[in-house]
Order: sequence, then C-alpha cells, then structure tokens
Amino acid sequence: MSGNTPQSPCISVCVLDDDDICLGCYRSAAEITDWFMASDEEKREVLRRARERRDGSFPVQLQ
Repeated sequence: MSGNTPQSPCISVCVLDDDDICLGCYRSAAEITDWFMASDEEKREVLRRARERRDGSFPVQLQ
C-alpha cells in the first residue's frame, strides 16, 4: 500500500445499528464490505461520510 492509501477506520467494535451503520467506525455495512475493492478516492469519500455520521450522532449542546 502506498502512503496515500486511506487506512480502514475499523476499531474492532463491529456492531450494526438498525440502519446497518457500524457503531464503531460509522461505515455502512455495504461500505465495510466494499472497502478492500474501493479506490483511494472512494475510500476517502467513505471516510468523509462516516465522519459526518459520527459528528451527527453526538450533537453539540450549547449552554
């Protein structure tokens, strides 16, 4: 693998919620399955979507 290839965000907490989103890495079941065949660009897009899911699951509360 080259230094520019995105690494899997898997943290070995493999539990899917009701929407088939992993509670460990926030990838969908399909994204997890397709990860190894995805291009570097596709992997970066998966990471972006996972980050959005993660950030959306922990709303910031202002006081």
